[in-house]
Amino acid sequence: MTPREDENRRLLRARDAMDRHYAEPLDVAAIARVAYVSPAHFSRRFKAVFGETPHRYLQRRRIERSMALLRDTATPVTDVALTVGFSSPGTFSRTFRDIVGTSPSDYRARADSPAVPGCVARAWMRPAS
Repeated sequence: MTPREDENRRLLRARDAMDRHYAEPLDVAAIARVAYVSPAHFSRRFKAVFGETPHRYLQRRRIERSMALLRDTATPVTDVALTVGFSSPGTFSRTFRDIVGTSPSDYRARADSPAVPGCVARAWMRPAS
């Protein structure tokens, strides 16, 4: 295995850890330790490999999960925010609007389940960053 392949494998391991623990308080230093690199190097390499910063990736992952909760449950928006790892409902709403383009309440109001297979719906409803 080349050094680049090894580094990419460690970055994937770190991204998988972010996916598993998205609702927990995570910082770049903690995730960098999973990849066995410094936080600064991790941030640079993560962006180079995945096209977005670790922080933005984690935000997008949390918003993706919140979209499913808003669409499929009657959980209050504040509880959804806390469930997916945001400590402030205001930060959650601002981030949600930045990524999705609408407020969480508006998203819930217009999120009807489309009559398509779930995999197609998830791909179609996945936010772009």
